[in-house]
Amino acid sequence: MEKNHRRDALFLTLSGVFLTSLVLGNVIGTTKFVTIFSLDLPPWLQALTPELVRNGSNYTMSVPAGVVAYPFTFLATDLISELFGRKRAQMLVWVGFGMNVFMLFLMSINHWLPNSSGVSGGLDLFEGVYQFMIGNTIASMIAYLIAQSVDVRLYHFWKRLTKGKHLWLRNNASTTVSQLVDSTAIITILYLAGNLGDAIDNVGAVIILILNSYLFKFFFALFDTPLMYLGVRLLKNYDEDKIE
Repeated sequence: MEKNHRRDALFLTLSGVFLTSLVLGNVIGTTKFVTIFSLDLPPWLQALTPELVRNGSNYTMSVPAGVVAYPFTFLATDLISELFGRKRAQMLVWVGFGMNVFMLFLMSINHWLPNSSGVSGGLDLFEGVYQFMIGNTIASMIAYLIAQSVDVRLYHFWKRLTKGKHLWLRNNASTTVSQLVDSTAIITILYLAGNLGDAIDNVGAVIILILNSYLFKFFFALFDTPLMYLGVRLLKNYDEDKIE
């Protein structure tokens, strides 16, 4: 009984990390782009780097603020896939989709209700976030449902193929592919919806944003491999669900 209680607590904690990262990423979305790092490019590399993402010889990796939270969703689903099985992970993907719909519903109700004049302390801020959130959430929901489903299925494909060995392979092979799908889908949808800045006015600029977003997620995927091993090692007493 104690083991089942701890197992439930673990699943709820991982689900909480997943849902918090997912909802936060959709709320802040593209309201702000953040600089991950900057570096001076050598002349040969400078010639290959478009001017949109560099200032002279300086290259800046700029990604939407929402992207910083999103990779944690893949770490959470991979841990759930490893410890609880594919059905639990896929179920969480659908729960996350439903929570996005619920968040959109609650925000829309507050948007439609009349403002109490003289009481609201940040009406313009709320309306600005809401307008951005509508496009971001719809785009994210479509991209998320595709990418997370790809991640869960690829993870278990590689697990079956390697007979449960090589955790690093299934973790990275599933996450890097699914995050490329996610980055491509969400940036493309936001561009078509006109939810990006004025500087993003052509396909070349969109491709650069996709590459910047994906590179960040790719490096995070490599970084989360030791976190994945650590999580599985610490939680190895929790057996995987046998029925998928």
